[in-house]
Amino acid sequence: MGRQQKYPVRLTDEEREELSKITRMGKQSARVMQRAQILLWSDAGKQDKEIVALLGCAPMTVSSTRERWVKEKRLEDLPRLGSKPMLDAKQESLLIALACSDAPEGRAEWTMQLLADKLVELKVVEQISDETVRRTLKKTSSSRGKKRSGASHR
Repeated sequence: MGRQQKYPVRLTDEEREELSKITRMGKQSARVMQRAQILLWSDAGKQDKEIVALLGCAPMTVSSTRERWVKEKRLEDLPRLGSKPMLDAKQESLLIALACSDAPEGRAEWTMQLLADKLVELKVVEQISDETVRRTLKKTSSSRGKKRSGASHR
């Protein structure tokens, strides 16, 4: 037999049934399904090396899955930290409406910088970069003043 595991998995009948359901149903992410299978095999007495060979995953995946389960009873990842969006939904809709409106006099169409400057001028935001404007319009599949896209009239 192998060496003693630092975080041995001991599942209740309910936990075993729930994890089995996760592996059978296929409605979870591949990561969650893999973690459920790791826990089931760990509970069945399989050693880490066997599980690694069966799943083709890294040894660290097996040990960290067992540790997370023993400490927190959790299969899912925690939400990732990140910066908040530069524009909220209302500000995005104002940007899209502006981009779909007629360009300023003397211009054929809006530039990203003109849109950014106009949002600041209208006090929609305190500051915004042309790159944020570009990404927002790309995300919403809007265009700068082309009549066939975005929220323009048809």
